[in-house]
Amino acid sequence: MKTYKVAIVKDTSKKMLGLHGLQTAFRGLPNVEICAFVDPNSEDIAERMAFVGAKKHYTSMRVMFEAEKPDIVILTSRHPEDHLEQIRMASEFNCHIYCEKSLVDDLEEGDEILRILAKSKVKLCMAHPVRYAEPYMAMNRMIKEGVIGTPVSFIARGKCDHRGGGEDMIVLGTHILDWLIHLFGQAENVYADITVNGKSANKADLTSSVEPIGPCIGDSIYAIFRFSGGICGSFETHRGLYDVKVGNSQMGLTVMGTKGSLSLRFEDFHERKLFICRTAVPPESGGNFEEVPVTDTRNIPGAAPIDYSVCNFKDCPRVPNFPEANRYAVWDLMQAIEEDRPCVSNAHNAVQTQEMIQAIYLSHLTGKRVELPLKERRHPLK
Repeated sequence: MKTYKVAIVKDTSKKMLGLHGLQTAFRGLPNVEICAFVDPNSEDIAERMAFVGAKKHYTSMRVMFEAEKPDIVILTSRHPEDHLEQIRMASEFNCHIYCEKSLVDDLEEGDEILRILAKSKVKLCMAHPVRYAEPYMAMNRMIKEGVIGTPVSFIARGKCDHRGGGEDMIVLGTHILDWLIHLFGQAENVYADITVNGKSANKADLTSSVEPIGPCIGDSIYAIFRFSGGICGSFETHRGLYDVKVGNSQMGLTVMGTKGSLSLRFEDFHERKLFICRTAVPPESGGNFEEVPVTDTRNIPGAAPIDYSVCNFKDCPRVPNFPEANRYAVWDLMQAIEEDRPCVSNAHNAVQTQEMIQAIYLSHLTGKRVELPLKERRHPLK
């Protein structure tokens, strides 16, 4: 394998909520050189460059591309409005991409990104940890192997914190919606109901979001999706249900099958644990769940052990699944480049998650079931 020159783009002048440590993704991997760190903010830059092992600092992304000509760029911004032009520029320089979620906040922009990537042949890997962290992969394998029989239905939830409703769906629901795509393929249709203070939401109820994540409405969302094979289930998010002090995480997925159920939550401060109910009784009928031991036995030739100490640093999650997911995501990107194939977590799937979000809004505003893929690509709230 060739040695890959990697650049990191991380604008610390923009305020963002908890980041996912993408800048540490290549830590300990063989055949990697961190050639550049792009940040318009030069405060404490020497310390931040030393942390990621970057050789040079640039304040301009274009100047960096012209000077360094990297093979891969990491786009760490969690503001989806940043990504289109960053991806356009990276593709101009034939540079492959590891990109923070959400990819876009508008389906038309997502379609434009797909056109850019198709023309340039640039590979893009999305930072969706459910595709690469072992607990999620174990759940996916068990479902596909028939451990719970034939999947029948599911219950999916967002984080349900102070952003519950539209913002939660866009910022964190993208993880869950992508997970459903990974398990069941593209959704066939959706019917949704959105409320604000208990009343039906309309276009005038635009939410003042914590971060710039595009238009959103609602403090409570309930949507029913149907996938191929007749698999149906709900995605929901409600404001104010999550209490970080108690640790009652709502965010996650439960899949019910003909022989049992599997459940996995996202946790902020604890290792994620997979649970199984081995009887066909519905979970709400008192089915007993037991923990499923999960061991990551994957190995990358020549790689150093994963450095879990990054979980103690700023802009890095405290749970170990993120360093694992980041490592195997960028390793997948490197393999995808070598083998000329799509990444396991790719731009096409990321656009599909945005399509599910816009379909939820469209269904609520029209009061009708909406079929996917969407013919109307314009955002319903714009």
